[in-house]
Amino acid sequence: MPLESVRRTLASSSEAGNDTQPWTVGFYLVPEFPMMAFAAAAEPLRSANRLSGARHFDWRLYSRDGKPVRASNGIDVPVAGSLVETRDVDLLMVCAGSQGASDAGEAKMLRRIAQGGAAIGGISLGAYPLARAGLLDGKRCALHWENLAAFAEEFPRVRTTNDIFAIDGDCYTCSGGTAALDMMLQVVTARQGAALANAVSEQFIHPQIRTAHDPQRMTIQARLGVGNAKLIAAVSIMENAIDEPRAVQDIAAAVELSPRQLERLFARYLGERPRDHYLKLRLARARTLLRETTRPILDVAVASGFASASHFSRLYREAHGHRPSDERVPRRQGGKR
Repeated sequence: MPLESVRRTLASSSEAGNDTQPWTVGFYLVPEFPMMAFAAAAEPLRSANRLSGARHFDWRLYSRDGKPVRASNGIDVPVAGSLVETRDVDLLMVCAGSQGASDAGEAKMLRRIAQGGAAIGGISLGAYPLARAGLLDGKRCALHWENLAAFAEEFPRVRTTNDIFAIDGDCYTCSGGTAALDMMLQVVTARQGAALANAVSEQFIHPQIRTAHDPQRMTIQARLGVGNAKLIAAVSIMENAIDEPRAVQDIAAAVELSPRQLERLFARYLGERPRDHYLKLRLARARTLLRETTRPILDVAVASGFASASHFSRLYREAHGHRPSDERVPRRQGGKR
């Protein structure tokens, strides 16, 4: 549809907003921030202005010191100013691709901005600086699925969710990647109506605007490339019982199979035994906790379903070729989301 036709359709919509001033979003970019998630959050605002022919939204970029910020893909992005200079924003979104390290100064500045009346939010792992500043206590919070367990352990007062994004009052958080697009389309809907949000979605060849409660991850069926209902149910039980592993015979009984039948299903579709698949899931959880938290090795072992640190360390070394403690050697943690 030609741009002028889109604008006439939007102008006739009863949902169109009547804002006289643009709604301003500030993006606080943390070094190694994920470019994809940032663009997915900023571009809907630009497109909404273009399609409507009006400046409904504005956006400004900030860094800790006012200098350009390097994204995880190596691109340097200039900003309007430093975090301390942030003024007159309706929403401040922290965009980060790793849990990083915050300090008292950053937390103080974030609290000042929130106390000034701005809504706050986090893209991908941007929830970490906000949580350290105490701004997410009691709030529903979405962040990337790889970090959910570790984040929940570190910030028990925050109500973490596996949803792709969460809008809880004046708190906006999303898991990163394309989920940022869906969250900002909800913002466009709330500010200017569904007609404009749908038009923006179509511009980006985004055929369906996902709701907050859509899951982050693919279904087990899609991830494993299998369609057997009993196998999918068995894997689901394993994924939901990492810290307290269930016996293979119990899992088999839960999906109404004998242990031997379950063994044959795993061999046929996944080429491995149930216990080996289960072990991979538990070691993957351990690896995430080792990389994303400072919990003692024994705590990580227990949280991943291992009875002793020595047993865990032996299996971990067999699987990955190095000790669990080696995961904590400082490394470049580029944002991937």
